[in-house]
Amino acid sequence: MQEFFTPVSKSVLAHREILPELVLGKQIAIHSQRNGFPEFSNCKLVLFGVKESRNSINYRGEVPNFDSIRKAFYSLYAGNWQHKIADLGDIAPGESVEDTYFAIKTVVAELLSGKIIPVIIGGSQDLIYSIYRAYDKLHKMINYVNIDSRFDIGNAEAPISNVSYVGKMVVDKPYNLFNYSAVGYQSYYNPSDEIALIDRLYFDAVRLGEVVNNIQQVEPLTRDADLISLDISAIKSTELCYINNNSPNGLNGREVCAIARYAGISNKVSAFGVFEIINLEKSDTASMLVAQILWYFIEGVNFRIDDGDFSKDEDFKTYKVPVEEEILIFKKSLKTERWWIELPFISETNNKLKRHTLLPCTYGDYESACNQEIPDRWYKARQKNEL
Repeated sequence: MQEFFTPVSKSVLAHREILPELVLGKQIAIHSQRNGFPEFSNCKLVLFGVKESRNSINYRGEVPNFDSIRKAFYSLYAGNWQHKIADLGDIAPGESVEDTYFAIKTVVAELLSGKIIPVIIGGSQDLIYSIYRAYDKLHKMINYVNIDSRFDIGNAEAPISNVSYVGKMVVDKPYNLFNYSAVGYQSYYNPSDEIALIDRLYFDAVRLGEVVNNIQQVEPLTRDADLISLDISAIKSTELCYINNNSPNGLNGREVCAIARYAGISNKVSAFGVFEIINLEKSDTASMLVAQILWYFIEGVNFRIDDGDFSKDEDFKTYKVPVEEEILIFKKSLKTERWWIELPFISETNNKLKRHTLLPCTYGDYESACNQEIPDRWYKARQKNEL
């Protein structure tokens, strides 16, 4: 795996030398030209960059540079963290984009097999497809959450790009995508046929206004995710000092950091990345925001709590709510106070829900059920089970 990486730049390491002793940059293992590739087998998380953007529809020859993000990240102080972290450096663009994809898939697959969480900063978001394909060796269905203003479904029959990679995830074999959730999408950026397709496939889509009005509804989506990515175009342009983004609407810094922490505290999330990072070295503010997003994800990972054994009554409280012709069964963890709703099996179908019998939800979903409203996500998951 070492052969895929280039060391962290000398300018970042020089900046690190003038930082106080207790900052992250002096607490983590770093791939440097002087010290070589770090030992990371005892790490819970590893950070690395991918300098690839050639399949972006807006590609103009730029090579992503993550030095400003690293300088900002290294300058932050760790919380009360018990997990070790390593910075492996960057995957440089291969001779072809396919070479870069191969490197990413190989690296992520090895990290996943070692139960190490990759934290990725990257160029164009089509890189997510190669991360998704790294899960093939695990032989399981996965859930993907995309924090983005767009769905990125595109034309699955056309060559892959940063606006069509989700379509490839849906149609390409092996079919390992169980659920796709788009968080913070803005309707005017998405064609009506893609919005209709999301509905037909029983995927989840939460509009920007819904997220802003009730950010807590994002938590169950992240709790049920294996892979989570953030396209920085989901963040409103003023928060990034207008770098690489001209949208006046989007998530603000507090909201996106809260979502990153939700992603971290999920016991299931095994990979996280921030993408579409182009020209951020021109703005210290934008670089610091990305650094803080990474910090909040890592903070969440360090505060993960096992919810307990669902089969043990002493770990959970069960509530049964009759709604129409259904009996909805809710479970509340006595350790974390997080909520789940049970999905019934349909025994005569060859369903894919064997690991999804308990669907994360909110207390608000329980209240809605008590008011005779079936939660929308329960209905979608049930419909998907019947396919």
